[in-house]
Amino acid sequence: MMFKIAGHTMGTPEYTVLEAIELMHKIGANGIEIVVQDDYRSGIPCNCDEKTLKEIKDCAERNNIKIICLTPYNSYFNSLDEKKRRQEIDAIKKVIDYCEFFGAKYIRIYGGNLAAGDNEKLAERRAKLIESMRELGDIAAQKGVTLVIENHFNTMSVSAKDSAALIRDINHPAVRILYDQANLTFTENEDYLHAIALQQQYVAYMHVKDLVFKKGVAFSSSNVAHPDESERNVYTRIVGEGVVPWPEILRLVKEHGYEGWLSLEYERRWHPDDIPDASIGMKKSIEYLRSIDL
Repeated sequence: MMFKIAGHTMGTPEYTVLEAIELMHKIGANGIEIVVQDDYRSGIPCNCDEKTLKEIKDCAERNNIKIICLTPYNSYFNSLDEKKRRQEIDAIKKVIDYCEFFGAKYIRIYGGNLAAGDNEKLAERRAKLIESMRELGDIAAQKGVTLVIENHFNTMSVSAKDSAALIRDINHPAVRILYDQANLTFTENEDYLHAIALQQQYVAYMHVKDLVFKKGVAFSSSNVAHPDESERNVYTRIVGEGVVPWPEILRLVKEHGYEGWLSLEYERRWHPDDIPDASIGMKKSIEYLRSIDL
């Protein structure tokens, strides 16, 4: 069994969504994960019209590329400001509708918004996050969509341990984990052996990327989406050219029964000086993943 591989439009900032889909076909990907955010060339706007959605769907079908996941940047599902929390929920409801239109199966979700060192009213905010996810899970389930909460810094799912505990407490079949070992690695959380042991039973989707560490720099980030250049403790790399042990990870998740997608979260949008254009680096990453003996 070989995993299906999707390219992520985070890796294609120079391309429109239609061009990115065509690129995925050319470089041998099976699918695509598409950013949902205003003012990003390789993304779907948050309030997307049906004409644009249809153009994207038709392009994907022509190129035999599965739109597998949509990635919005909402994070305040744990806000104690009810108006702000409702706005985030309403935004995800729209993305669920886009998924239904495309036949996409997953939505990447941030596990709330929690800046490093923020300890204010954590229990109340976590309860709001759980409430938000249960409500959205009900709607997602009706449309055949699964919400996947990412292992991600500045959220309430920063570690595998936190992610697994959160999923257990949400207790909803349409809310699962998005396993991102690179994120766990550079935030100095679990190694892959511990991460997989703790959370793999809840994992429905995976991000794949690679990195090398800077010498003597500790991780920090003031932004939930990505660290500022001044805060970074790593450089991003083509998959197979960094320190993340992907052969071992993929063999182990396969042993645990994972047969889902691998999404190449190629971080050219945030770090264009680290890695080449997706036509080169994403293609090399796909070739490397396909070369791994499973």
